[in-house]
Amino acid sequence: MIDLEARLAELDRLGLRRRRRVLESAQGSHVMVDGRDFLSFASNDYLGLAAHPEIAAAARAALARYGTGAGAAHLLTGHHVLHHRAEQELAAFVGLPAALLFSTGYMANLGVVTALAGRDGAVFADKLNHASLVDAALLARADHRRYRHGDLAHLEQLLRASDAKDKLIATDTVFSMDGDLAPVPELLALAEQYDAWLYLDDAHGFGVLGQDGRGVLEHFGLSSRVTRHPSLIYLATLGKAAGVSGAFVAGSETLVEWLINKARTYIYTTATPPMLAAAVSASLKLIAGEPQRRARLATLIARLKAGVTLLPWSLMASDTPIQPLLVGDNHESLRLADGLRERGILCPAIRPPTVPEGSARLRISLSAAHDEADIDRLLAALGELA
Repeated sequence: MIDLEARLAELDRLGLRRRRRVLESAQGSHVMVDGRDFLSFASNDYLGLAAHPEIAAAARAALARYGTGAGAAHLLTGHHVLHHRAEQELAAFVGLPAALLFSTGYMANLGVVTALAGRDGAVFADKLNHASLVDAALLARADHRRYRHGDLAHLEQLLRASDAKDKLIATDTVFSMDGDLAPVPELLALAEQYDAWLYLDDAHGFGVLGQDGRGVLEHFGLSSRVTRHPSLIYLATLGKAAGVSGAFVAGSETLVEWLINKARTYIYTTATPPMLAAAVSASLKLIAGEPQRRARLATLIARLKAGVTLLPWSLMASDTPIQPLLVGDNHESLRLADGLRERGILCPAIRPPTVPEGSARLRISLSAAHDEADIDRLLAALGELA
């Protein structure tokens, strides 16, 4: 029998033990956790929409009219008119012909990759992709080839050498622990050259990137081009900048029809509550209609970058709300996180295996709900700990 107590003790020794904390308030820049009030830099609520009253009101109205649960899978009687409407709105929002809702981003990645790549296929994945994309490739039993982070020459080398029947390039667009962007235009060109699918996981870009928050395609000016690209697959989660829950996959109408029939994580699960779809529809209006939220984020990012220059640690290269403060040592990153928590600030220490050995960090997540005083308080606390 596996000695789990000994293995947990080893995690403690290595500074890798993880523990949950209990949120007792609405999500936001200021929260109550484990009975204490904190300034939080620990959520993905990038636009400050998770507790927005208009989104809550849309969910309440749908709840009152349609009840709590969907009651069935989408292919039985669980596909509600609110799901259908949200899918149409999401597709239009990102400029693609069709979209499909999933319960989570993890389930979407598992469903899409396994539906498109099998034993005679190959998945070409960035080395720093999210765990769900790694697991999806393994579950698909495809030839799983990982290219060095952002290394287009390495990716092309792997594509050129592959004789797989079906090829799929999979990448995060904003890397969740580094905050940098994938070279999407160049990846699209390689996908076209080697007749491969291009799967973009825009979990941390949707709502944040682009003038209207439409994500990485708008950011790179690719929206009109990819509308005509049948092998482009776009995923975004709805529990981060959108402030709700779930995920969607967008692409050609043929792709979505195939996923409806073959994505097991879509077929064999109960549909999400219709009220969540109503909340998504309300969120889309706020994302597009309030560009000041993204402008505020840019201001806060610049203020944090300027202040960190006085500290002994440096921020990794990122222009997104994900601002990783590179520390290096696991125990030192925990010391900083604990010291911030003692000062009423939540900022998680990220350690291996989530990030490579020797690159432990504080993952500072900014939100449009923060203000300049919040940034200054964080910088002052880090200065004391230094």
